[in-house]
Amino acid sequence: MVTPYSPAPTPSAAEVLHTRYASRLPATLEELAGPAHGVVDLPLHVAWSGLRSYDLDRPRLRMGMYRTVLAEGQHEDLVKLLNRDLLLAQWPVLRTLISRHIRQVWEDAFPELAPVGSAAA
Repeated sequence: MVTPYSPAPTPSAAEVLHTRYASRLPATLEELAGPAHGVVDLPLHVAWSGLRSYDLDRPRLRMGMYRTVLAEGQHEDLVKLLNRDLLLAQWPVLRTLISRHIRQVWEDAFPELAPVGSAAA
């Protein structure tokens, strides 16, 4: 019996985004060795329009930089620009400002980022 050719299913937009963000992750949060203070100038491939210079000592600017780097940065950008301690400290608010795809990838990979009480029992 001959079966008709069936092309591979096209991945959903959510699957594509999940794969894109997951492929950029560091192996551990300890790899995030970016600065904790001072002014950071983002490379053009991360921030191609708008603000590119962020003062990490100003909480709103720091949050904006982390949003941009999480969304647009490649693996090398994440480990060079993000700081583990700052990420952990601001994650409770930051997680509400980023896309659900980014949030899910990071919280799945690093359970210490997941909100308290959301772990499976």
